[in-house]
Amino acid sequence: MSIYVGNLSYEVTEADLNSVFAEYGSVKRVHVPTDRDTGRPRGFAFVEMGTDAQEATAIDTLDGAEWMGRALTVNLARPRENSGNGRRNSFN
Repeated sequence: MSIYVGNLSYEVTEADLNSVFAEYGSVKRVHVPTDRDTGRPRGFAFVEMGTDAQEATAIDTLDGAEWMGRALTVNLARPRENSGNGRRNSFN
């Protein structure tokens, strides 16, 4: 599974998140999505850890914790849903 980390500072880096989550176990991957136009982080990230138990501990400990001046939102990431907003090339 993957962990969703929200309400992040726009200054956060993958290395910052790796450091914080490494306190709860092995970090397999960190992804900080960036805005397509500005290249700036979008204020959320995804973290994958070594085991489900490590993820659960990180979620329980970090959800609501203050970091870099913000209260974090940390929970299991939900699968991406097709929003049906017509972003694909649809010619009706």
